[in-house]
Amino acid sequence: MFKTTQELEGGLDLIKSSPKDRGIVELIVCRPGIGKREELSEARLDIYSGLDGDNWLDRGDRHTADKRAHPDMQLNLINSRVIALIAQTRERWQLAGDQFYVDLDLSADNLPPGTLLLVADAVIQVTAEPHLGCSKFIRRYGREATKFVNSKLGKSLNLRGINAKVITAGKVSLGAQINKISG
Repeated sequence: MFKTTQELEGGLDLIKSSPKDRGIVELIVCRPGIGKREELSEARLDIYSGLDGDNWLDRGDRHTADKRAHPDMQLNLINSRVIALIAQTRERWQLAGDQFYVDLDLSADNLPPGTLLLVADAVIQVTAEPHLGCSKFIRRYGREATKFVNSKLGKSLNLRGINAKVITAGKVSLGAQINKISG
């Protein structure tokens, strides 16, 4: 059911060939409640709440001192080539729990923290908060996939994805361009 390490490593060349400066939003997912997913054709990004309708703000973060949502973890982005390899079917992509699935090189070399991205008419900023595979990721995609994304190479390529925050509010549609504008 799950991919082997060898199968996952076999997909690295395709992942590494992701566009560096201009990509596409391939999937938008809202998480209206714990364990719930809703695919969207259009979303609004807000400086305060992140993705409208998402539970990021209400859910909070058990790792912050005040248990409030971490301001540098408003949005999660994952490379669509990575999730296609790991999930195996498009229907299983949204299980990753990210809001934006993009065809763009998310590696630390290409998008270091502080990088600004124009997503349709919104601007988001890559943050330094790591995004790693967890026990849920193991259950959904297997232990080998989690080791793959959390490996030294996986972390340098940000295979599990990146965190970001909204700088300029705006609407984002499925198929919109995502462009690196600084970094």
